[in-house]
Amino acid sequence: MKGVKNVRIVLVLFALLALVANPVMQAQDEENPAIAILSFGRTALNELTRTGILDMLQAYQFINADERALLNDFQDLEGERVNIIWGDGGMDLPTANLMVEDALDRGADVLLPLMTPVAQIAANLTFDLEQPPLILFSVVSAPYAAGIADSPCLKPPHIAGTQAQVPFDQIVSLLRAQQPDISQVGIMVNAAEPNSVNGLKQIRKHGEALGLTVEDAPIASLSDVPIAAETLMDKGIEALMISGSSLEVRGIPAIIEVAAEYSVPVFSPAVGNVNLGAHVGAGFNDFYREGVVVGRMLTAHLEGSVDVAALSINALPSLGVALNLDTAAEAGISFSDELLAMADSVIEGGKSTQDRKPPSLPDMSLEERRAADLEFLAGLACTDEMVAEQQAALDAAAG
Repeated sequence: MKGVKNVRIVLVLFALLALVANPVMQAQDEENPAIAILSFGRTALNELTRTGILDMLQAYQFINADERALLNDFQDLEGERVNIIWGDGGMDLPTANLMVEDALDRGADVLLPLMTPVAQIAANLTFDLEQPPLILFSVVSAPYAAGIADSPCLKPPHIAGTQAQVPFDQIVSLLRAQQPDISQVGIMVNAAEPNSVNGLKQIRKHGEALGLTVEDAPIASLSDVPIAAETLMDKGIEALMISGSSLEVRGIPAIIEVAAEYSVPVFSPAVGNVNLGAHVGAGFNDFYREGVVVGRMLTAHLEGSVDVAALSINALPSLGVALNLDTAAEAGISFSDELLAMADSVIEGGKSTQDRKPPSLPDMSLEERRAADLEFLAGLACTDEMVAEQQAALDAAAG
């Protein structure tokens, strides 16, 4: 109960700060704050997250309609209230590293890295800085395995964000929904990507809990992907599950080509990968909300109404399921009635049944939005009890 009391105290403090703060002139000294939105690569799902961030900045009047139009075209902005730097890593680690370094050289006050590799790079480049920029990450499935933080409340004070928590237990269970007697599944792993290593760990854990044998094959470059796929097929796997590495995502067409020769279904822990040819996409499916959550942290920081150092890392899992009937048919794969019934959308005849209506913020006044957002952030406040519990858990795991 003491922890709940502490959260309520923080909520009251947040509300008082919001009342004192002028909603129009906040966190502005002599220069506009520079915000760098840094994506590991441009994808439809990452664009949903970026849209959520920009929607929040516009709702709080940090950018106007004309400035938003420029940002929608992926242009940098020197705005009336904030400056925006846009970066695209092209799904390439060296390029992503240079992108983050460039943002730091340009004096970015806030870094908004999208996806684990960029968040890891941003964290590593700022750990030892005397005055590091604020880092608010999103679309990161494995922040703790990546060394970005130790736990939700045990983290560097300049880092916060939201974890795209992938429900691997539910995803792995789909293997049985498709093929009840399945006994062997294959997975590739890129040791250089923490989210891939974590994906292997989770898939092995939940797969073995279901009595499955999990075969793995290493990859270190894009050319390794089809070779690893062949290696796994030769081991007699009955399904291939992607770990989540960027190499696999880029290599999905090659994976699908190999899998089609063996009529082996390919499962991906990212719903949108069915658009690249994966037979089954099942995973975290609330990318717009990722941007909104980071936008809440960002706008509260810009208004001076929250101490980001006191916020825990947000995490709320979601599961979506999509099927590519076209590539499955080409591979001679028929989906089970159970899996078909679970699908939120399918691709058939080159068209998706997914709702094309873009997500948007709920309609409310700025005052109502600010109150709701501050209440949400108060729920992320780290209490002394939470810090102690998380430290004890880490100590127990280490000892």
